Amino acid sequence: MVNILALLQCLQPNLTKTDRRRMSRIVKAMLGMTGRVTMLGISRWAGKGGSYRTVQRFFNTVIPWAQVFSRFFKQHLYRPEGEYILVGDESVVTKSGKATYGLDYFFAGLLNKVVKSIAIFSLALVSVEERRSYPLQVEQVVRTAEEKAAAKARKAKRGKKAEKKDASASKKKCGRPKGSKNRDKTQVELTPELRRIQKMVKKQLALFQDWLTVRYLALDGHFGNNNVLQMVRQCGLDLISKLRYDAALYFLYEGEQKHRGPRKRYGQKADYHHIPDKYLVEKRMEGNIETRIYQATMLHREFAQPLNVVIITKAHTKSGALAHVNLFSSDLELPYDKVIDFYSLRFQIEFNFRDAKQYWGLEDFMNVKEVPLTNALNLSLFMVTLSQALLREFRQSHSDSGILDLKAYFRTVKYVEETIKMLPQKPEPILLQQLFGHVSSLGRIHPANVPIPSP
Repeated sequence: MVNILALLQCLQPNLTKTDRRRMSRIVKAMLGMTGRVTMLGISRWAGKGGSYRTVQRFFNTVIPWAQVFSRFFKQHLYRPEGEYILVGDESVVTKSGKATYGLDYFFAGLLNKVVKSIAIFSLALVSVEERRSYPLQVEQVVRTAEEKAAAKARKAKRGKKAEKKDASASKKKCGRPKGSKNRDKTQVELTPELRRIQKMVKKQLALFQDWLTVRYLALDGHFGNNNVLQMVRQCGLDLISKLRYDAALYFLYEGEQKHRGPRKRYGQKADYHHIPDKYLVEKRMEGNIETRIYQATMLHREFAQPLNVVIITKAHTKSGALAHVNLFSSDLELPYDKVIDFYSLRFQIEFNFRDAKQYWGLEDFMNVKEVPLTNALNLSLFMVTLSQALLREFRQSHSDSGILDLKAYFRTVKYVEETIKMLPQKPEPILLQQLFGHVSSLGRIHPANVPIPSP
C-alpha cells in the first residue's frame, strides 16, 4: 500500500512533523471512509493516533495552503515538458444555520437561484496534454458591508435608469452628451471581487517563480469585460474568456483615411448572420448542422484594446436557425484552435468541484469558525490533487481505475487490517493475498485484470 506519510514528506518546509503525521492519518481515513466527511466521521475511521481531539487540533491549525498545494503538485504531478494554463472559477456550497463564517446569499448556477450558502473562488492549473485540472488555491468569498451596500446601490441604480430610459426615450437627443470627455479605458477601478482575484493570481505567479511559466488565464463569461481584462494584464497574463452573445463588435476600418482629423478605427459592425468569408477559418457539416468558425481582430467600444475574437456559428440547414458563441483573447497572435481549446479546458475546474463535493466532503463540513472552515474547504480540494497523484501510480497496473476504485482499495486495507487484529494467528501470505483480492473487488467499479497486491 502507498505510504501516505511518505507522500506528504515534500511538505516538510510548510508543515511541522506533527501536522504532517496528523494530516497523513486524516488523508488515509478520508480515502477509505464511507458516509459524510466530517471531523467526527474522520475520527471514526482514522484508528490509533487519529482521535477526535487530534482531528480537531489539525482543523484548528493555521496552514499555508497555497504553498502546500504548489509544493505537492511540483513534487508529484508536474511535468516539465508539458503546457499549462491557469483557470479560475467560483463554486457555491449550500449551508443552513446562522453562525457559519462568511454565510450569505449567493447565486447557484445549478439551482438557478440565489440560495443561503458560502462561496469559494479557486485557481487551478490545467495540463493541456493530460486534459486535467489540478487545484492550487482556494479562498472563501466573504462580502464586506461596503460590498453589500454597493451591490444594493447598483441594483437600485439599474432600476432607476430603466425607468428614466422608458420615460425619456422619445425626448433623448442624438449624439454625444455635451461636455463629455474621453476616458482612458486602461485605467479602471477594480471591484472588491476583482481585487481579491488579482491578489490570488499574483500570489500564485510568485509561487510559480523559477519552475513554471504560465501565459494565459481562462475565465468564464461572467468575466468577459474590460475591467477583468485590465486586471489580468496587470498580472502579466493574457485573458481568454467569452463575450455576450449580443456583443457589439466592429471590424477594423480598412478604408481610406482623411488627411485631417482623427483616424477612423471602427469599421463595419459585425452581423452574425452575414460575416465576411475572408474571416472564415474552418467549416464542417454534421448531419443538418453546419458549423462555421471565424477569427478576426475586432474592436469593442467598452474595451481599451483590440481583441482576438473567435466566432463559432451553428446553423440548421433546413430550418435556418442560427446560434453563435463569441470567444476572445487579449493575445492577438493566438490561433483560433487554441482559443477554443483553452477556453474549453476551463471547464475542467468544474470536475474538481464535483469530486470535492462527491468524495471529499466539500458539502459535508460542520465547521463554523474561520480557521476550521478554511481548512475544511482547502482539505477537500487538496484531496482532489492527492487522489490524482495516487491514481497515476494505481493506473499503471489498473488502467481503468477511478476514484471509487481507489477508495475501495483503501477501504479494503482498513477492513483487512481490523480483521487480522481479531485473529489468534496471522494467516499465510497466500491466503491473505486471496482474502485481500476478494474483498477489494466488492466495492470496485472496474474489475481488476491483475491481482491487487495486499498491504
